[in-house]
Amino acid sequence: MTTPADSSLVRRFEDLIEVGRALARERDAARLLDIIVAAATRLCNADGGALYRVNDAGDALDFAIVHNRTLRWGEAAAGDLALAAVPLADPDGNPNHHAVVAHAALTRTSVRIEDVYAVAGYDFAAARHFDAQHGYRTRSLLAVPMHDHRDELIGVLQLVNALDAGGGVVDFSEDDQRLTEALTGLAGVVLSNQLLIGQLEALFSGLVALINTAIDEKSAYTGGHCQRVPELTMMLAEAAHATAEGPLESFRMTARDRDELRLAGMLHDCGKITTPVHIVDKATKLQTISDRIDLVAARFDALAADTRLCARERHASGADDAAVDSDLAAERSAQEADLAFLRRVNVGEEKMAAEDSARVRAIAERRYRGADGTLHPVLTPDEVDNLTIRSGTLTLAERAIINRHVESTISMLSALPWPRHLARVPEYAGGHHERMDGRGYPRGLTRTQMSWQARIVCIADIFEALTAPDRPYKGAKTLSESVAILGRMREGGHIDPDLFDVFVRRKVYLDYAAKYMDPAQIDAVDESSIPGYTP
Repeated sequence: MTTPADSSLVRRFEDLIEVGRALARERDAARLLDIIVAAATRLCNADGGALYRVNDAGDALDFAIVHNRTLRWGEAAAGDLALAAVPLADPDGNPNHHAVVAHAALTRTSVRIEDVYAVAGYDFAAARHFDAQHGYRTRSLLAVPMHDHRDELIGVLQLVNALDAGGGVVDFSEDDQRLTEALTGLAGVVLSNQLLIGQLEALFSGLVALINTAIDEKSAYTGGHCQRVPELTMMLAEAAHATAEGPLESFRMTARDRDELRLAGMLHDCGKITTPVHIVDKATKLQTISDRIDLVAARFDALAADTRLCARERHASGADDAAVDSDLAAERSAQEADLAFLRRVNVGEEKMAAEDSARVRAIAERRYRGADGTLHPVLTPDEVDNLTIRSGTLTLAERAIINRHVESTISMLSALPWPRHLARVPEYAGGHHERMDGRGYPRGLTRTQMSWQARIVCIADIFEALTAPDRPYKGAKTLSESVAILGRMREGGHIDPDLFDVFVRRKVYLDYAAKYMDPAQIDAVDESSIPGYTP
């Protein structure tokens, strides 16, 4: 025959099972702590409960959560109550067995006390002070240590004042202790798993930040790019999320969607780890490890010396002095003009005209005499190829190496075992150099083949580069110039037109400028004159 006591115990175990299910469903570590304390006080019909957590140093127990029915504390953060931590050792380094929760933690055993005011061996001065301060009377007490699956101490759960059916204070029973130990055993595993997940997520975020820092610091000219692109990505994404009409009406993000997109923005250039520094940092057309324009200048010095020597020989041969000096001055002026021209085109800030390319090739026909008496061209074929780059500072071969960083990004990210909620990071990150018309790289995707998120990263990457003041191949562009260029890209099928509309209409460019652009670059933008945009 089942007695009332047996039925009560069965109900309590059923409650424990339900608590276990609730713990398994909970993903918030702070909420888990509250569930643990609330469940323990309910299962044991205790008036109050508190959870102590081992601090990071492992030398004390910090109050985490406090509940008390009489004092009407529910989910009270212990920090708000100014409750002191309990040290696990005294100032001399001896184990602190005087505090009951410290003793339970150190011995890994549960402690049941009938009346804390009558028991010997423990110091309850803190409890007496608490009682006096709050008009409370602590009597029965149960302290149970909490461990994780590796048997490492997490903390101690303490219950105070077990209550009978009439609300009177009674002793905690052996069944109370067993139930609480079962609860803390289950909760310890669940909590440690949540903490481990949090630690792993923090570690992963730290590694991503480390990669970004390494990429940004790899080049003196792109510092901060990997930090700013994810910020602009999320600005535009939130603007799209808030759009209630048009093609983006159904675009909505959850918290996990946001994590996935931000991570993609942070990792979009991770493939640049494989790109040679001398190409990433190529500030001028002739730069390799150093700028070879200085070597060209040295050849022009040799050419000038040859010209002066020729003039002296003509003087010595009896030629007309005035004619020789005039020819010398004209030739030297031409040489200086040619060198100045080469210095100018070496910078690569402007698109090179056909006549300038022809002049470089003509200059390459000049010869200077080397130390061995042999004539050499003032420009090598490779230098001619570099100096005649039509736009920017990179040759086609070097640009191909730069472009390869996207393939490396996709390859590196695709090789990682992404969890399901982050599975699209490689796609989002790998699309930032695609074009809506299919003429981008590396896969030549069209607009319809790309997700909204990938198109967002594309715009963020471009706009950050346009507004960045530290690129070696261009000067710092103003806000109005950058928005206008982005508008022309929209007209040219480079970027998504609907996202560009959101970018301008919701003033994303202004929010970004206020946060990240130099004030000297921020000028007025006439939205009515932006190419491809209708106010």
